[in-house]
Amino acid sequence: MTQPSDIQTATPHHYHPRIQRVCDYVQQHLNDEISLDTLSDLAAFSKYHFHRVFSAQVGVSISQYVLLCRLKRASFRLAFEHQKRIIDIAFEAGFERPEAFSKAFKRTFGQSPSEFRERPQWPQWHARFEFDVPTYGQQQMQVTIVNFLTTKVAKLEHLGPPENVLATAGRFIAWRKTTGLSPVKTSNTYGIPYSDPNTTPPEQFRWDVCGSIDQDVPANEFGVVTGMIPGGRCARIRHLGSHDSLDDSIYYVYRQWLPQSGENLRDFPCFFHYVNLIHEVDECDLITDVYVPLL
Repeated sequence: MTQPSDIQTATPHHYHPRIQRVCDYVQQHLNDEISLDTLSDLAAFSKYHFHRVFSAQVGVSISQYVLLCRLKRASFRLAFEHQKRIIDIAFEAGFERPEAFSKAFKRTFGQSPSEFRERPQWPQWHARFEFDVPTYGQQQMQVTIVNFLTTKVAKLEHLGPPENVLATAGRFIAWRKTTGLSPVKTSNTYGIPYSDPNTTPPEQFRWDVCGSIDQDVPANEFGVVTGMIPGGRCARIRHLGSHDSLDDSIYYVYRQWLPQSGENLRDFPCFFHYVNLIHEVDECDLITDVYVPLL
C-alpha cells in the first residue's frame, strides 16, 4: 500500500510554520540567489508540490513573493533615500539592467521608479502587499516594566487612512533633512497611534510621527510642531521584524499580559520607538519597542 503524501494528510494549520520558514528565509537573503531546491527543503515539501502549496497559503507564487520583497525594499530606498541613484537601487534589487527594473516596478505599482520617488502613491502600493504571510511562532513575547522619561518631541500629525502614513513619514523625514533638527543618528524616532486602525474609520485614524528634540520647533512649512511624550511607568515589548506584524506584539500585551499582570492603564495611547528605520535596514532586521503606559 502506498503512503499518502504530506499534502493529503497535513492540515492547512500544519503548513503555517513551514511557509513561515520560507518567508523568513527570503526576507533574510534578498541579496542572494534563492533556489527552488533550498526553499522547498525549508518547507519540507517536494519541489513538485511546493509551488502550489505556497501559492495556496500566501496568495501569490513564490517567484512573485521574492520579487515583491525586493521591490518593497527598493520602494523605501526610492521614497526615503533620494541620495541613492536609481541604477544602484535596481542592482540591489537583483536586476542587471535598470530598464528591466523600471519595467517590473511600473508593472507592479503603476508608477515608474522616478515617478514613485517624486510622488509615491502609497494606497496603490499597499494594495500589492495584501497577501497572507503566516506569522505563527515568529518571536518570543517578553514584556518588561520600565520607567519612560518625559520626552520633548517634534511631531507631525497624520489624519486619514493608514495607507497614507508613509507619506506623512516622508514629510517628517524631509523636515529633518531640511532643518537639521532631530537628526536620525542622534535622536529617537517615535510613532503614536491614537486608535486601532483595524477598528477606526479610515478618515478618523490619527497617528503622530515624532523625533526627540532639545529645543522647541520653529515655524515651518511642513507642519511639524513641538509636542511631549509624558513620562511614567510603561509595559514594553520588543517587536522584531516587519511593521506589518506589529499587531501581534500589541495584542499580546492587551489580550494576554495585561489581564494577568494586575496592572492598570494610564490615559495615554500606546506608542512605538523605532530603534531603526525601514529605509536603513531590511524588514527582517527592524527593531521596534512598543510602550503601553501604566499607572
